[in-house]
Amino acid sequence: MIQKKFESAAQAVADMQDGATLLVGGFGGSGLPSHLVAALVEQGAKDLTIVSNNIGAVSDGVAALISNDQVRKISCSFPVGPHADDLIARLEKGTIELEIVPQGTLAERIRAGGAGIAAFYTPTGAHTELGEGKEEREFNGRLHLMEHAIVADYAFIKAHRADRWGNLVYRKTQRNFNPVMATAARITIAEVDEVVEVGEIDPETVVTPSIYVHRLVELSPQKEGKVLVNG
Repeated sequence: MIQKKFESAAQAVADMQDGATLLVGGFGGSGLPSHLVAALVEQGAKDLTIVSNNIGAVSDGVAALISNDQVRKISCSFPVGPHADDLIARLEKGTIELEIVPQGTLAERIRAGGAGIAAFYTPTGAHTELGEGKEEREFNGRLHLMEHAIVADYAFIKAHRADRWGNLVYRKTQRNFNPVMATAARITIAEVDEVVEVGEIDPETVVTPSIYVHRLVELSPQKEGKVLVNG
């Protein structure tokens, strides 16, 4: 019987190794897999390469990994926010590397990784500092940059419901970077509000098919002592 549910977030992330590349879903605090991130802080893997839309919006997101000196490189669109001070301090010391990627380009690099596309051309970033050192090519009289796909060792994502096979349904704004990140990692770990039996989810509502999901962690709103909102 296919059973992907782990008893805890700690068990789900226990095998993460130093030097791993990790995709972290979410847009600010919406759809953020904060329990998986917290478990990784406790687990302690270091020299991580993190790919995420933003890093400083909430204290229980990627900022927590930076503060715990677990991150070697960050690829993101928004390295700013109320919790970005630790990143800035480490950048000034030269102990962390930052790659700023335009948001659409970041999403497409991840999507390309999941689709098996090695690279693509985009006009975004051409004629700017973000394009320095990248291969250039002109299409229809417009300069384009070649961008490489992103494929990770792990992806942490957040969804609303899952069946025990790992088919996922998202709730409202949870559906941001999470679906595309699920496709682009060797091991995708989803924290979800509820795990149900196969057949209880309408197939027409499934956004991420089970083939992309390897591990599930079910959250308990009673244990957390809070009401679930948009994500």
